[in-house]
Amino acid sequence: MEGVIETERFLLRELKVTDANMFYSLNLDPEVTSFTGDSAFRSISEAMEFLENYSDYKKNGFGRWAIVHKVTGELWGWCGLKKREDIQVDLGYRLFQDKWRKGCATEVGKACIEFGFKTLNLNEIVAEAVIENKASFKVMERLGFTYKMDSKDHGMPTKVYSITRANYLNQH
Repeated sequence: MEGVIETERFLLRELKVTDANMFYSLNLDPEVTSFTGDSAFRSISEAMEFLENYSDYKKNGFGRWAIVHKVTGELWGWCGLKKREDIQVDLGYRLFQDKWRKGCATEVGKACIEFGFKTLNLNEIVAEAVIENKASFKVMERLGFTYKMDSKDHGMPTKVYSITRANYLNQH
């Protein structure tokens, strides 16, 4: 297994078609998707098709990555950077509910931000969460993001946070 980024506990690697069961299972949990606006895949085959057509790595040189626990090999979810239509690069993550509140989002988020600024030379990374998702705002603030603006995603009110390269370098 080839990783893109390694943290203390996790290996972040490119998504594969064989991750379809993880994607399908993750989106089946209504607690997980309640903050995303995404609907569940109708089948593992639909999740496979999504992964077969996932082109962010070829198009942008980065994307969302599988979160693999280094000791157990267990998939905890996904995280990573995504180039949005509005030219911004977004940090996102989705974890299985039983992995919430274990420090994973902060740990992998920190590694993704470092990758974005040090390897990709990005000038800014944004993160967005629906207003009810207080835990994500806490993660964003721990990572050094600051409030940027109110927005909407999938028709749901959100808050967009941002961290600039200059602010990141000042913090580190």
